[in-house]
Amino acid sequence: MLKTIAALALGLGVAAAATPASAQVDLGSGFSVTGTITGATDYVFRNISQTRSRPAIQGAVELSHETGFYIGSFASNVTFPNTNARQEVDLIGGWRHTIDSFTIDVGGTWYTYPGYDAQPGQYELAYAEAILKLKYELEPVTFLGTAAYSPNFFGRSGDGWYLEGGVDVKIPVIDVTLSGRLGYQWIERNNRFGAPDYLAYSIYVSRPIAWGVSVSAGWYGTDISQSECGGLKVCDGRFIASVSWTF
Repeated sequence: MLKTIAALALGLGVAAAATPASAQVDLGSGFSVTGTITGATDYVFRNISQTRSRPAIQGAVELSHETGFYIGSFASNVTFPNTNARQEVDLIGGWRHTIDSFTIDVGGTWYTYPGYDAQPGQYELAYAEAILKLKYELEPVTFLGTAAYSPNFFGRSGDGWYLEGGVDVKIPVIDVTLSGRLGYQWIERNNRFGAPDYLAYSIYVSRPIAWGVSVSAGWYGTDISQSECGGLKVCDGRFIASVSWTF
């Protein structure tokens, strides 16, 4: 989409701002589980608001195995103009592997909107996306890359491609991570999506507090004008703050 106009990820698609430090519960036999609860001032997907600039409460859980395979889910409230979509529930699965400082993550996400009913002239919102993530750690800097493809993107808008590069810089003295992301979204049928192909950019900081709690804050923007966004403000740049608890 515009998950937001026609109605629309890392994962890890995942929460509104930054990802908290990971924690895992060992289940035995090579399995472990981790979960996160997040409260944010807004929920953006590739920097377009999914809640019409309103707060979001989100949850995520992942079950992983020592072989690298994992499955998980993400849920959040959403508010799309002129639709009855009020929640998003994503199903996630894949395989990740780390060799020295390099991590590869190959997976997919099925984005669903339980309770949504397409009215005359509206399209189904649910869609699937294949996602490749790469990470290289060179302390105190981490380089990240994401490539995603959907054969029928949000709102039945045809082929959707997304490429993103990013960097995280740890500042040990104050225990803060400074992050930047730059991505580009291509959509085959822009009229169904509700906006043109666009650039997404963000810069934010995150910091662990204690007991699995972390906070983050930053600026998220696109190069989509308000007129190109159907007259809505969901594509405008915005400041987002969040607090997360990982268990």
